[in-house]
Amino acid sequence: MKTVTKLLSATFIAVALFIGTSASAQSITKSKLRFGIGVDGLLPVGSFTDAANFGIGLTPRLQYGIADNVALTFTSGFYHFFTKPIYLPQGVLGAGERMQNDLDIIPVKAGLKAFVSSNLYVGAEVGVGFEVDNGGGNSKLIVSPAIGYASKKWDIGLRYESFSGQGQNYGLLGLRIAYGFGL
Repeated sequence: MKTVTKLLSATFIAVALFIGTSASAQSITKSKLRFGIGVDGLLPVGSFTDAANFGIGLTPRLQYGIADNVALTFTSGFYHFFTKPIYLPQGVLGAGERMQNDLDIIPVKAGLKAFVSSNLYVGAEVGVGFEVDNGGGNSKLIVSPAIGYASKKWDIGLRYESFSGQGQNYGLLGLRIAYGFGL
């Protein structure tokens, strides 16, 4: 958790440093809305690798330019993780391999995206992830620093997402490739 806190702190410091720069971002226009739809490749990290192999996601994002190099973001969507089987030892009722239900999460995040050059950006989002399963799910706090490249139509970003709540913490690396347009 200390690593996540340090990474998040570094991202916020970088965002604060670059808010005042005079970079002319090609993909942000002040006071304009943009909409993008992304496809995500999701790789569990840390203890989450014990439960899931990988995941895929679909993430629409609304972006509003508050300066020529800074935007507010609102991202939601759907993540689907392909889980690993659980092995129960001999002598336990139902011993052997048992399949887990796949894990689905609906993320709802808000954040900032600040361009450090005309196409390169750093970002940070905070929100909640709603775990979806057959019996109802838990909600988790999401904290997500990111870096990426954006042009007028394409946005490619790499992020780390930390999920915490109900005594559980896990994380993932996400690669988002999105197509966007102005509204």
